[in-house]
Amino acid sequence: MRLLSAKGRHLVGIDIRTTSVKLVDIQRKQGIFYLKSYGIETLPLGAVVDKLIVDTEMVGAAIARLARRCQAIGSDAATAVPGSAVITKVIDMDIALNDIEREAQIRLDAEQYIPYPLEEINLDFEVLGPSAVEDGMVQVMLAASRSENVDQRVDALTFGGLNTKVMDIESHAIERAFGLMVNNLPGIPELVALVDIGHNQTTLYVAKNGEFVYSREQLFGGLQLTEGIQNRYGLSFEEASINKRERTLPDDYYPEILTPFMENAIQQIMRSLQFYFSSSQHKSIDQVVLAGGSSSIPGLSDMVQQKLGVPVTVANPFINMTINPHINSEQLIIDAPSLMATCGLALRSFD
Repeated sequence: MRLLSAKGRHLVGIDIRTTSVKLVDIQRKQGIFYLKSYGIETLPLGAVVDKLIVDTEMVGAAIARLARRCQAIGSDAATAVPGSAVITKVIDMDIALNDIEREAQIRLDAEQYIPYPLEEINLDFEVLGPSAVEDGMVQVMLAASRSENVDQRVDALTFGGLNTKVMDIESHAIERAFGLMVNNLPGIPELVALVDIGHNQTTLYVAKNGEFVYSREQLFGGLQLTEGIQNRYGLSFEEASINKRERTLPDDYYPEILTPFMENAIQQIMRSLQFYFSSSQHKSIDQVVLAGGSSSIPGLSDMVQQKLGVPVTVANPFINMTINPHINSEQLIIDAPSLMATCGLALRSFD
């Protein structure tokens, strides 16, 4: 299983997260992307820990339920390893080399770039374009991940009745989905902060003219809100998760639990932006896009906009697509911000 490669086939996107597995099936009809189906299947606590699959069969069973619901059993699929599990390096190579020669050269020189034995990794490369420093050379992005990270995902999809054809990198998938939205942002902003608020990690991506140029991870996410609900109302983790998702909590939930969580989220965003400003020539951004499960919390985007003083949008990578009429459009708007990576993986069909 290679990272990055594989072109010219229909693929469903499968994103394996700590709390759920997500599937997106996109087709192209008359030149326009068409969302045929999507689904989210909750995972039992402990099946995935810190983005590592602990129980492959349990995750595979969730994928199988999801694939049946989305009528995707037996499909070819694209999935991803987290960025933290991948080493990437951009190197300059002779433009005259073909792909076979290029791969042979990379394998010869691999120990310069990768701190693991070749037999323990999955390795791939992609030619990015002409070298910025030398004529007759091209920039090549090298990507490598420990084989166990790749194999456990392939095994889970196999258990779920899917054939893994592409192993991508999570951040690349998110960037691909972001590319669908960028032209719809008001005022065509040059510098956009995409804030992905996940289960226990928030990632800031800064995009310049649509391309990611910076990322930073922080340990903060929707888990803190779920634990706050648990402690306040004496619920189990599963009960707290359901009540949070279905918004069926007592009246004091908003002032006592949700508002402090949103204020904390904004502090985390501001802190991440300060790190970016201190490491670049920029001192402000033009737009914020909120992604991840917690980004659809009512009132959060308004609060972020008020605090930062820049326009804030909630991510929807399906904004320019036609949607299968059987899909609940109201539910899709709620789910869309958490489907950025899954959507980006499904888009590998059209590389």
